[in-house]
Amino acid sequence: MIKIKVSDMLGKYKMTRKELSKLTGIRPNTIGALYNETVKRIDIDSLDKMCKVFNCELYEIIEYVPDEAVCEKNNMLNLKIAEKRGEYKTDKDNSLVKEENME
Repeated sequence: MIKIKVSDMLGKYKMTRKELSKLTGIRPNTIGALYNETVKRIDIDSLDKMCKVFNCELYEIIEYVPDEAVCEKNNMLNLKIAEKRGEYKTDKDNSLVKEENME
């Protein structure tokens, strides 16, 4: 999921949505959608303008946050890789445990 942090930046700089709209030339409705994180697409030019106004890096405006399901899938994949390497084994309950904790 992508988190849009325009509301955080506005708070940090004590700026209103209207002021950001005037400074960037981005439509007020678009600023509102960014603020409320309801926007479906963000124009690269808009990101550039906001970075200039806030004097910040792109990661301060948008952030990738992995979905819980993606994290769980990656964790399971990593455990399976560790098991193949011999770092973990399956115990009697079919749970993965560290090699030294096996009984």
